[in-house]
Amino acid sequence: MILRNPFKTLARMEWLLWLLSITVIFSSFLLSGSFYLLTLIASMVGVTALIFVAKGDVWGQLLTVLFSLLYAVISLQFRYYGEMITYLGMTAPIAAMSVITWLRNLFADTDEVKVHELNKLQRFWLMALTIIVTIIFYFILKAFDTANLFISTVSIATSFSASYLMLFRSPNYALAYAANDIVLIILWVMAAMNDLSYLPMIACFAMFFVNDIYGFINWIRIKNRQQLQFHSSVELKN
Repeated sequence: MILRNPFKTLARMEWLLWLLSITVIFSSFLLSGSFYLLTLIASMVGVTALIFVAKGDVWGQLLTVLFSLLYAVISLQFRYYGEMITYLGMTAPIAAMSVITWLRNLFADTDEVKVHELNKLQRFWLMALTIIVTIIFYFILKAFDTANLFISTVSIATSFSASYLMLFRSPNYALAYAANDIVLIILWVMAAMNDLSYLPMIACFAMFFVNDIYGFINWIRIKNRQQLQFHSSVELKN
C-alpha cells in the first residue's frame, strides 16, 4: 500500500493545485531575497503532503511527519517555541499514529482511507482534550518566553483539534487546519516584518489554506461516494 508512486493517482485538478502551490511558494522564495533553503524545502513538502491528505492517501501522513520535523527547526530559529513544541510533540506523533490507523481503515480494496464521522464520545473528548492541551501549553509557552504568546496559544488549539480529527478520519480536519492556517499566516507575517527570508512561510500557509479548503470539499465527495458504494454492495448481497 505504501511502496508505490502516489503521484500516479493525482487527478488533473490535483496536479494543477499542486503545481500552483509549488509555483507560488517558489516565487515567494525568490522575492524574499534571503534564500533560506530550509523554508523552501519545508513548504514544498508541506503542500505536497496536503494534496495526498486531501485524497485520503496515507502518503499525506508520511509527508506530514517530515514537514513537522522541518517546520520545528524553522520555528526554533525564530523563537516560536509554541510551533516547535506543537509540531514535534503533537503534530508529528499524531501523523505517525494516523499512518497506522489509516492503513488499518482503508476503504474496500483501495488505497483510500475510509471516512469516519465522530460519535458523541469522540466529540466530547475532542472538546475536552483541546481545552486541556491548550491550557497546559499556554503555561509551557509562557515559561519559554514565546514570541506572540496569545497567537501561538490559539495555534495550539487549532493544531490539536485538526490533528485529532485527522487521526479519526473526519472531513472536518480540513476546516480545523484552515483555521490554523490563518493563525500561522498572522504569525509568519510578524516574523517576515523582521526578516524577509520568512516570506515563503507566508506563501506556504496561504497555499495550505487553499489546499485545506479543497481537502474538505474532496473528503465530503469521498464520504458520499463511499456511502453510496457501501449501500450498493449491501443491496447486492441482499
